[in-house]
Amino acid sequence: MSDGLFDGVLAAGPVAEWVDDAAWLRAMLDVEAALARAEADAGLIPAAHAEAIAAQCLPEYYDVASLGAAATGVGNPAAPLVRALTARVEGEAARYVHFGATSQDIVDTAAMLVARDAVAALAEDVVACGELLARLAADHIDTVQAGRTLLQHAVPVTFGLTAAGWLSGMDDAADRLTALTFAVQCGGAAGTLAALGERGPDVVSHLAARLSLAEPVLPWHTERGRIATLAGALGGVSAAVAKIARDITLLAQTEVAEVTEQGPGGGSSTMPHKRNPVAAVSGAAAAAQAPGLVATLLSASAHEHQRAAGSWHAEWWPLRELLRSTGSAVHWLRTSLERLHVDVDRIRANAELTGGYALAERVTSELVTEHGVGRAAAHDAVAACCAAGKPLVDTLAADPLVGAHLSTERIAALLDPASYLGSARVFVERALRHHAQQTGRKQ
Repeated sequence: MSDGLFDGVLAAGPVAEWVDDAAWLRAMLDVEAALARAEADAGLIPAAHAEAIAAQCLPEYYDVASLGAAATGVGNPAAPLVRALTARVEGEAARYVHFGATSQDIVDTAAMLVARDAVAALAEDVVACGELLARLAADHIDTVQAGRTLLQHAVPVTFGLTAAGWLSGMDDAADRLTALTFAVQCGGAAGTLAALGERGPDVVSHLAARLSLAEPVLPWHTERGRIATLAGALGGVSAAVAKIARDITLLAQTEVAEVTEQGPGGGSSTMPHKRNPVAAVSGAAAAAQAPGLVATLLSASAHEHQRAAGSWHAEWWPLRELLRSTGSAVHWLRTSLERLHVDVDRIRANAELTGGYALAERVTSELVTEHGVGRAAAHDAVAACCAAGKPLVDTLAADPLVGAHLSTERIAALLDPASYLGSARVFVERALRHHAQQTGRKQ
């Protein structure tokens, strides 16, 4: 649990309140109330007893710190909560608190409730990021930008294509979130619900319906695919954020300056001139938490027999932190994109920085394919011109072999970045159509 000092960066945004201690306590109490009512629905206990139990399932009746301290003696927080709840229920109804269930039923189902609400909250930011990225891609579909491979200038792209790549990653992450299902857990002591007799499956159905959760085929106490799938989806969101945030911070470098974050913040404690891309940096920091947390959840997936000895317990903290940090990451990315200013003039200037050197291969290709020059001879001639380190158009035009076949105007046209964009526009349009289809709109 964070002490709050770093929450401004790593626990920012709306998700944090959906995964805090109060949210988990509320979820566990919601499960206990729904369990009692589900058992009444199935005819196992009187409805009046179920309502008496549910009436005591209010968070304000319980102290999180006390429950946490008591959990150390039994190894989970559900057991002390059940004792405290039972103590508040009067009369015969107290006998039916937590009837037929086990602690893992309560904690796992609470985890599904917490995760469902947290994912819904972070999904709103994911959708908003998608819209902002789609707008960037559309607005800059023809803005020529230097492509960069291994951090060096390569052949040209467009800023629209860069943004479309970001959009595609975010849309894929959104798809994985949408595909998630959150299932109730109800198996009793060892996954048989023996204490409920033949009505166990009915209780599971009613419990799932009351909590608006999916009904699983069977209890999943030691089959943790759901947790692994959830972790993977959250990790995918963080990965998409990390990619975009990293690119923004690189494009915002003083020497590049193709984008800046406008608005408040961005200053330095010592250097007044600085304007740091704080939102992108914070998003990258939050996203960087995901790999370790996902790995912990995956490594904890091997549960022994019908109940795990430690692996289940190992899930609680990283699951909450993964939800929280992923929510923070996408919140910060949304903030960065909302503040993002694109300097079109600087992008174009940077694209022309190499003076056509990045497109020298076009000259070689034209000499070979259009003028019958041998590939080796063409390559050597163009390479020698590039090695001269002078304005490339003039150097190529003055070369005996190149100049004999290509005019200065033709060489300049071949070295124009805007004339060598391949299918960039097509790819941007495809990304925008896919995004529109995904969000249910026509474009």
